[in-house]
Amino acid sequence: MRRLLLTTLLLGSTALAACDGGLDGKDDPLPSDQAAAPAKAAAPSGGEMQRVAFTPADVDQATFSAEAAASSERTAAVLRAQVLLDRARFRPGVIDGVMGENVRQAVAAFEAANGLAVDGQLDQAVFDKLTERDNRPVLIEHTLTAEDVAGPFVESIPSDLEGQAGLKALSYTSVEEKLGERFHMTPELLRALNPDAKFAAGETIRVADVGVGELPDVAKIEVDKSEVAVKAFDASGKLLAFYPATIGSDTLPTPDGAMKIKGVAPNPNYTYDPKKLNSGKADRLLTIQPGPNNPVGAVWIDLTKDTYGIHGTPEPHLIGKRSSSGCVRLTNWDARELADAVKPGVPVVFVS
Repeated sequence: MRRLLLTTLLLGSTALAACDGGLDGKDDPLPSDQAAAPAKAAAPSGGEMQRVAFTPADVDQATFSAEAAASSERTAAVLRAQVLLDRARFRPGVIDGVMGENVRQAVAAFEAANGLAVDGQLDQAVFDKLTERDNRPVLIEHTLTAEDVAGPFVESIPSDLEGQAGLKALSYTSVEEKLGERFHMTPELLRALNPDAKFAAGETIRVADVGVGELPDVAKIEVDKSEVAVKAFDASGKLLAFYPATIGSDTLPTPDGAMKIKGVAPNPNYTYDPKKLNSGKADRLLTIQPGPNNPVGAVWIDLTKDTYGIHGTPEPHLIGKRSSSGCVRLTNWDARELADAVKPGVPVVFVS
């Protein structure tokens, strides 16, 4: 590991504070199509998903299209832009090939950093700048190893804390979910790009090429509540990474002011304490075991304000689309990357 991990007291793999990591705030309104959170079940493998309407070559050669930027469907141009934004560390959230709010935020941050007019629109100027910086193919072939497809997997993740507390581990529910997180993709896109795949060892599949190496040392973190994003800076003030985030609501707000990083806990468990968090999710102390589908995801970055942290999530597709109970959520891959580039004492500033 590059960083010294703080593993004393409540950190490490045995306990965490009471941030309501993977669930919505008690009174937070939800869009009508997200009003209920069903149990997270393993996705079936194979070719049941519709094939994408383009080939990998179409994606790698995609040019700007106003129709694609305005479409609510998966397109080659948006998929290429998402991968290029991801590799430039202006993260668009989970890669799905569809234009959305997280993509617009990433585009706006990319525009600001590259001297373009800031409007958050995926236009010709943005596309040209992205491909000028990085013209490598965005999809690559990957031959699955035994480790890639190894479990253990769980059949489903209960939506309630009581049910989750009864599991021995909050593991992935399928090979596709595990691979999706590794390559920053939705399992649906992974299956659509590989409709005939069985996702077995020895098979060669198409995935997003998101390999960018380690994040340089982070000297300051800014949680921008108006942009609903986390920004990482080096010691000179240069922006190193822009991450879409989920933050608190008016009812259960993310705090203001300045804190510091206290430590990092990889693969944490999660302790729900109703005395510290009145979200109404349970009426007794519960401990939920580690795993990527744990309410705080794959890693916890502990802050100096009790019960607050920056952490992962079991539902990367909902980053920026729901509110938390005050903590800051990132996708598991963004949280891991950030955690590996910080150390205790790094300032975390919350701005509105």
